[in-house]
Amino acid sequence: MTEIPTLTLNNGVTLPALGLGVYQSAPEETSAAVETALRAGYRHLDTAAAYGNEREVGQGIVASGVPREEIVVETKIWVSDYGRERTLHAVDKATAKLGVDVIDLLILHQPLADHFDRTIEAYLALEEVYAAGRVRAIGVSNFTVTHLDRLAERSTVVPAVNQVELHPYFRQPELQAVHAERGILTQAWSPIGGITFYPGWGEDRRSVLDDPELTGITASHGVSPAQVMLQWHLQQGRSAIPKSTNPDRIRQNIDLHLTLSADELARIDGLDTGRRTGPDPDRHMPPEMLDRVIPEA
Repeated sequence: MTEIPTLTLNNGVTLPALGLGVYQSAPEETSAAVETALRAGYRHLDTAAAYGNEREVGQGIVASGVPREEIVVETKIWVSDYGRERTLHAVDKATAKLGVDVIDLLILHQPLADHFDRTIEAYLALEEVYAAGRVRAIGVSNFTVTHLDRLAERSTVVPAVNQVELHPYFRQPELQAVHAERGILTQAWSPIGGITFYPGWGEDRRSVLDDPELTGITASHGVSPAQVMLQWHLQQGRSAIPKSTNPDRIRQNIDLHLTLSADELARIDGLDTGRRTGPDPDRHMPPEMLDRVIPEA
């Protein structure tokens, strides 16, 4: 098993650079995927209230036999639970479902462009639970530079991470530069690009896995395209959250016995199209998403 680099957040908390994501993992598959991942050497798990599988992530942790203190558990508050009181209660729900006393990394799932005051209230609630020791680090997801600026005007704690769409076809270099300036870790969802497409979002439906430039690099190393992209993230200092419930792919994604040259990294960087395949955080959120009820624990 490859030794995965460790990243240090702006408050001193550390986490493995590579984690298992469980977006769109059916609850009945999630526990087994988490158990497989932990037995394979993963020590970072990323879930969310909106995924509907926090409880199964907790079950997988227990089934794995890996001590809780060795695992970084990350989850997200959904937008329907924004606002101070609702967010504080959402923390209770997440903690109970996961079966943990302390959440390692708790982040807001989306900015609400049309209701940013609620976004601020939710983040200030995260600051409260952080100060109380109920979470080890807090952050955001899908925030643009504008969102980060607006948050900074009214908050105290600089987000430890911003989890955003980031892969060779959508690198977000300007956002990454702002993260570096402010001490915010860039965390990539959809890190291998093109596996998950979002209905109604994104015009370019090409999968990065099939890109000739990437497959050429892949062939020279005798590894999979996914392994090349994950190594690209790690060598550039990002956190990456690949998703799979397939045991072989889960193990393969952490088996990164390769080093990319400066030229190969630059060639992958050059694939950037500047176009999202996922939701635009500046667009209006449909009512069915805004009003989604997150069940009690």
